[in-house]
Amino acid sequence: MKKVLWVVVLSGLFWVGYYSYGLINSAPNSSETIQMEKKTAMVHTSQTEKAMEGTEIGETAPDFELTTTDEEKVKLSDYRGKKVMLNFWATWCPPCREEIPDMQNFYNEKEIVILAVNLTQTEAKKQDVVDFMDKHHVSFPVLLDEASEVSNKYRIQPIPTTYMIDTQGKIRFKAYGAMTYEQMVSEFEKMK
Repeated sequence: MKKVLWVVVLSGLFWVGYYSYGLINSAPNSSETIQMEKKTAMVHTSQTEKAMEGTEIGETAPDFELTTTDEEKVKLSDYRGKKVMLNFWATWCPPCREEIPDMQNFYNEKEIVILAVNLTQTEAKKQDVVDFMDKHHVSFPVLLDEASEVSNKYRIQPIPTTYMIDTQGKIRFKAYGAMTYEQMVSEFEKMK
C-alpha cells in the first residue's frame, strides 16, 4: 500500500514539473514581450488618432452618403458644426407616422438639421415615401436607404430609431420608438 502511495505521489510530482516546464518554455522572452507591447501601442495609437466611430453614445457617428427624394446627395459629415437629428423610419410603421408631426414642428422651431433615413427596401414602392411626405407636409430632408447600407451600418432593428448628434459629430442620445416634441427639445438643449 505504501509502495502504491509513493508511486502516485512521485507520478503527480513528475506531471506537475513537466507542466511547469512547458509553461516556462512557452512564455515569451523579454524581447518578444517588448515587440508585442510596441505593436499593441502602435495599434492603440492609430485607433485613437482616428476618431472612434460607432453607434453608441459618445462615439463619432459613422459617416454616410444617401440621396434625398429630391435626388440630392447628402453626407452626414457635411453637417459637422450643426446639431443633427438622425431618424430611421418607414411609412408603414405606426410609431414612425405618429412622430412625424412632432419632428416637423421641431424642425420649424429649432436650429436643427433633421435627416430622416427611410428604410426604402421595406416600402412597397419608392413613390409611397414621396406621397407620404406630401400628405404630411414634411419639409426636412428624407434620405432613401435603398440598399439598406446605412441602416445596417447603424444596426437598426426597431424603428423608429433616433440619434441626436452634436456639433462635433458625436452621438449624444439614442432613442428606440417614437419621440415626442418635448423629448426632442429636451435632448436638443442638452447638446453642445
